[in-house]
Amino acid sequence: MFYVYTVRDSVAVPPAKLSGDLKEAVLSQLKEDLEGRVDEDMGVVVAVTSIKEIGDAVIIPGDPNVFVDTVFEVLTYVPLLQEVVDGYVVDVAEFGLFVRIGPMDGLVHMSQIMDDYVRYDPSIPAFVGRDSGKVVGMKDKVRARIVSVSLKETIADSKVGLTMRQPGLGKWEWLEEGENGGEA
Repeated sequence: MFYVYTVRDSVAVPPAKLSGDLKEAVLSQLKEDLEGRVDEDMGVVVAVTSIKEIGDAVIIPGDPNVFVDTVFEVLTYVPLLQEVVDGYVVDVAEFGLFVRIGPMDGLVHMSQIMDDYVRYDPSIPAFVGRDSGKVVGMKDKVRARIVSVSLKETIADSKVGLTMRQPGLGKWEWLEEGENGGEA
């Protein structure tokens, strides 16, 4: 789920960025500091969207930065348990599919791909259903449900578990054909 937050904070702007417009310098520093990070209260910071207010600036002896009181907006993403998400396969490994959902990837373990015995075919690379003949691999659009979330300090350290083994979930082509109990 995506959210927009308004945040009030003091931003440390290095002297090298102070030669031009202060608002642009603060925005640039916020983007550098926050985008792609995981905040325990807000989730994954996707983008700093705007500066709402620039307040007083303070210089602290011994610190080269200028601290600027600022009100700004951020766009964040929080993967919620049981949320149904659409994404596309960005990597296929022997143990499952990595699906891009918003700013991060989730893992669909091979046991959660479909209600069929699946085998990994490295020559494609993709997973193939034994009885159904269904194939899912790179760049395929899929619908999945979030079944586990572990947010850490960075996106790379965070983990999202997905399933496609429920009605209305799976590869979009299967859903459009009326298979797997739903439509796209």
